[in-house]
Amino acid sequence: MTTYDFQGQTALVTGGTRGIGAAITQALLDAGAQVVATYGGNDVAAKAFVAALPAEKRSRLETVAFDVASASQVEAFFKDFDQSHERLDVTVNCAGIRDDGVVAMLPEESWQRVLDVNLGGAFHVAKQSVLRMLTHRYGRIVLLTSPMGRIGWLGQANYASSKAGLVGFCKSLAKEVARRGITVNCLSPGFIDTDFIGNLLPEQRDLYTKLVPMRRFGTPQEVADAALFLAGRSAAYVTGSVLEISGGL
Repeated sequence: MTTYDFQGQTALVTGGTRGIGAAITQALLDAGAQVVATYGGNDVAAKAFVAALPAEKRSRLETVAFDVASASQVEAFFKDFDQSHERLDVTVNCAGIRDDGVVAMLPEESWQRVLDVNLGGAFHVAKQSVLRMLTHRYGRIVLLTSPMGRIGWLGQANYASSKAGLVGFCKSLAKEVARRGITVNCLSPGFIDTDFIGNLLPEQRDLYTKLVPMRRFGTPQEVADAALFLAGRSAAYVTGSVLEISGGL
């Protein structure tokens, strides 16, 4: 098993207290990083996540609630961040929502909110992250997209559009900051066993499993392992890429 050393580094994980984000936060803590995990407002889940960690890891973790879709809230968070952190080395954008519905019946607010959180939130956080990484001419930005942005999915036009947009955003930003020692990449998890898809009916779960050539859903840890690679120093020549973790979906 590959081991990573993030001691002395500070990482930000949005959506970092549940599901895939929690697994990435845990993996970064295991690798020695100081981590700030943000979340949208589920205080119960955030407190439970923190409480389950050993004391030593809790000492290196901060949790902060704010809405990534709000530019003003993101800016306020980073101003507070600057007061207690000298630098930002890694940003992993896991914050994301679904609000499914077929296009003909999709409320405008459902379309807009998914785009605002999934795509707009990534923009707000990445913008502020880059401004801090430029100072030290080093940084790793990892954005979570989805195979749905590539293949589409019934009832997920808003979600698929937001995730497809993240790929274009990633590739553009990667070109802008490449000469400054900052890499920008996407992780594209398929069906991962988290509460994000926990509302699937048994027959839906069976159907979706059959669509995956490996005939199983992935685990959050499998995504976290890939995130550590892209967030690490050894991925210095990997930028503008999309790493799909989907069992061949």
